Amino acid sequence: MPTWDFDTPGRVRLDLEIPFGRVEIETATGESTHVSLEGSDPTTRELVENARVEAHQRGESSEVIVEVKHRGIMFSIGRSPEIRLRVICPAGAEPTVRTKSGDIRARGAYGSFEAKTASGDVEIERVQGDARIKTASGDVSLEAVAGQTQIQSTSGDVALQQARGDVVVQAVSGDLWLRDAGAGVHANTVSGDLRLEAVIAGVVEAQTVSGDVYVAVRRGSRVYVDANTLSGSTGSEFDLSEAPNESEPDPDAPLVEIRAKTVSGDVLIARAPAPAQLPAT
Repeated sequence: MPTWDFDTPGRVRLDLEIPFGRVEIETATGESTHVSLEGSDPTTRELVENARVEAHQRGESSEVIVEVKHRGIMFSIGRSPEIRLRVICPAGAEPTVRTKSGDIRARGAYGSFEAKTASGDVEIERVQGDARIKTASGDVSLEAVAGQTQIQSTSGDVALQQARGDVVVQAVSGDLWLRDAGAGVHANTVSGDLRLEAVIAGVVEAQTVSGDVYVAVRRGSRVYVDANTLSGSTGSEFDLSEAPNESEPDPDAPLVEIRAKTVSGDVLIARAPAPAQLPAT
């Protein structure tokens, strides 16, 4: 199994590409980056041997490039061929990962993260900046994103535990589950369900054709609701009016503007059970 060790001081960028298999990234202390590549059969081992693996210093930044190219179609009997790319890098690194059918798993904290895959799943722990994910049929799971989150998915499900910045999700048949949103959410899907369990502030635009919409607002936030459905049902713990809800005593409290629309799905607007965790001023 080929391995490489690079000194990567300063800002670290990772440019990683494999056609299929698994990409595993992990952050650690120090200023070095470790790379290992492994193929599961003679064909993939040949691809690994011809891989491009190099590091460059650009001013105060370091860049590590791993590129495994494959042109054509893989045929196999029994177990599918697999390439495994494993990277251990400094905390705060900024990966860009591309793969056709490979899964991506990243543990630790990253400065930003960008991933593109056709059918592979994406699982990322913590991103201190922005996260941009694009997938066709893979599922996406993010634990925490401090910056903006942008996700495009055709049939994969999206799960996001905690988002401090704006969230933009475009999907066709996949579901969206967002546990804790600290800013605006713009979600659009055809047949997937949209479930936002706790929103603190910002504009929530949730649109779906046949999916259901559930939005819960943290206590301590004011609410404006504009929700409608053609053939589904609409329920709310708030007045569905054209003006902000004046029942909250604090006019300086964060305002959540909810604009939910669906054709045949149900819409439910509720209060989140947990107390407000308002951002520091």
